[in-house]
Amino acid sequence: MEKPLTLSDYQSLAEVRYQIRRFLHFSEQASRSAGLEPRQYQLMLAIKGLPRGVRPRVAELAERLQIQHHSAVELVNRLETGRYVRRQRGGQDRREVLLVLTPKGEKTLRELALHHRAELRSTAPALLRALRRVVHGTGAAEAHPQKPSSRQRKLPPKGAPNRHGIGSRNEKR
Repeated sequence: MEKPLTLSDYQSLAEVRYQIRRFLHFSEQASRSAGLEPRQYQLMLAIKGLPRGVRPRVAELAERLQIQHHSAVELVNRLETGRYVRRQRGGQDRREVLLVLTPKGEKTLRELALHHRAELRSTAPALLRALRRVVHGTGAAEAHPQKPSSRQRKLPPKGAPNRHGIGSRNEKR
């Protein structure tokens, strides 16, 4: 039988959620700064990062993003309109439709992925500490100095590139 949850357990779970949300907030902002909706970036990343042997079809991508098939189709349609992806017929089964990143999609994905990797490298220690506390039951979240959240950081001047070097604060979406 599981032991009852303590205040320390709740604090550890809350810290994990906070650290994950901080990264997701960063990802949402970075995606929008590049002119994409967050799920569009996620779909492009899923296409590029599929495990070996998994074909980039809408059904597989919907599963990877944990969204409905029709929602994935709509994302693909918007990415295709923006010329980030294209549909391609399968080699042996011409009924099969595969998704391929265009050169524009590859370039945009590479830029965003570099920023995401850098952000994870700076924020991962706090997330890993929080996860260890939950998994190993090592107690409450200790007070650790945090980088200011993006809401606390100063915005760049209007028209200047944002802190990720993508777009500008003033760009229309």
